[in-house]
Amino acid sequence: MGLFKQNPFGHYLFLKKWLIRIAGAMTHRRYRGFNELKIEGSNILRELPDTNVLFISNHQTYFADVVAMFHVFNASLHGREDSIKNIGYLWNPKLNMYYVAARETMKAGLLPKIMAYAGSISIDRTWRASGKDVNRQVKMSDITNIKRALDDGWVITFPQGTTTPFKPIRKGTAHIIKHYRPIVVPIVIDGFRRSFDKKGLRVKKKNILQSFEIKQPLNIDYDNESVQDIVEKIEYAIEQHPSFLKVISKEELAEREELNKQREW
Repeated sequence: MGLFKQNPFGHYLFLKKWLIRIAGAMTHRRYRGFNELKIEGSNILRELPDTNVLFISNHQTYFADVVAMFHVFNASLHGREDSIKNIGYLWNPKLNMYYVAARETMKAGLLPKIMAYAGSISIDRTWRASGKDVNRQVKMSDITNIKRALDDGWVITFPQGTTTPFKPIRKGTAHIIKHYRPIVVPIVIDGFRRSFDKKGLRVKKKNILQSFEIKQPLNIDYDNESVQDIVEKIEYAIEQHPSFLKVISKEELAEREELNKQREW
């Protein structure tokens, strides 16, 4: 790899590689040490093509979820079976991996800016800005950047656009799926809200079992399924359909009440 080789967004791959190595080394114990990460389905990752793969996931913290995915994806691609043991996998990380994030979040401080360089596709949210509800048009440049990332590699997105559980799926994700026809791989995570603060930067509790389940790619009829059909399929796949409210634990209900109190405050 040349020293000055860039990805489609103009980021130097040599610098990106070192950012991932350093950030990965600094965060590894958050998932294997202070807490334990239970992984299922890592073999699915090794069967995927190198480009045009869209990962959809529920969302529990701003940054810890994404960092865990970088660990799990790279560990799996280097032969680890449902494990992130031995961080040697970080020496040669997958560099064509991106994640969708709110532009205002990725500009809020030095650390988010560094993480943005490591793989963020920063977009302007159409429904929320500066802590207030808004209603604005989708920027076509944002959609184009997601397409550019899919053409180059793997993209991670959180289709609810919020860390609050059981919020509606944003239709924009379904439009992207229907229009660009990526392979769509669901991921369901849990335990991150209990072990980290909301931003996912500080370990809030130790000895928490975090779970990370990678599911088989969705079977989508891109021609005949409607946007609403795809939205509903996403809800079930990442276990955020309202029907799942009937089976969540008392602990999860207590967490949701605590989140509501924090928002009211």
